[in-house]
Amino acid sequence: MSKLLVTGGAGFIGSNFVHYAVANTDHDVVVLDKLTYAGDRETLAGLPEDRVRLVVGDIADPEVVDALVADADAVVHYAAESHNDNSLSDPSPFVHTNLIGTFTLLEAARKHGTRFHHISTDEVYGDLELDDPAKFTPETPYNPSSPYSSTKAGSDLLVRAWVRSFGLEATISNCSNNYGPRQHVEKFIPRQITNVIDGVRPRLYGAGENVRDWIHADDHSSAVLRILESGRIGETYLIGADGERSNLEVVQAILRLMGQEPDAFDHVKDRPGHDMRYAIDATKLREELGWAPAFTDFEAGLASTIDWYRANEPWWRKQKAEAEAKYAQAGH
Repeated sequence: MSKLLVTGGAGFIGSNFVHYAVANTDHDVVVLDKLTYAGDRETLAGLPEDRVRLVVGDIADPEVVDALVADADAVVHYAAESHNDNSLSDPSPFVHTNLIGTFTLLEAARKHGTRFHHISTDEVYGDLELDDPAKFTPETPYNPSSPYSSTKAGSDLLVRAWVRSFGLEATISNCSNNYGPRQHVEKFIPRQITNVIDGVRPRLYGAGENVRDWIHADDHSSAVLRILESGRIGETYLIGADGERSNLEVVQAILRLMGQEPDAFDHVKDRPGHDMRYAIDATKLREELGWAPAFTDFEAGLASTIDWYRANEPWWRKQKAEAEAKYAQAGH
């Protein structure tokens, strides 16, 4: 493969993959991104213009998609509406992008015989009990809780059907919660970091007992690249770095790393259908493809993420007021 089409490549996880691919391979990259509120040209700043090209467009637009897929050796499909709170307010963009958009890309990939890798989430599996020793595996039944996770589950099933029915050369990865640079401030970790920078007390849903399995975005990128190059067609690989932390633990770590007291936060009303615990078993990825995470110390990765937000205030400042206004409107 020499030319990758990366959908959603101007968003958080997608742009990190583009940066990683440029730094670690000889691939040229075309980014297709609608540049909604979660996408930003500046996430691609500094990348070589002779290797990275941005096309502004909708993955649900067959004309735009067909021409780009025809010219690509592989599609890496990151583009998605992904914020749970937003999906509870208005599910329609999630259906459009996550279902119609994925269908449009799959049809183009089928037409042109293009290798396809689909990025998904561990949220399609629902949640686990806090005291349950189990973790999600590729065999875990789907049990999505929100319009976001249900549309991602639907997109996964579309990919599986196109592999089985049409012989599409595709793989799927379901990843745990990502953190790192260039993440929109509406998301949990950057929201808390930027609140502390602004002298505002972080806010925590409910008691903060909900557990997420955190992975640095660079580790996610390295895993996707390994699957794209060596993964078995038709297989699903779970990506995780054994980073289980409760939301309370994460907030307290941020406060400590930023020189604040660990109780300098406020509790707010929990959101509807809030999953309790996610946990990834990445054994298949590690043993079959020999992948391992580079960021094994969560607090060290969190500290470098805090440093990035401190050093790049102009990047996130323009997002902050709008994001906080939405939370205030929802009572959070």
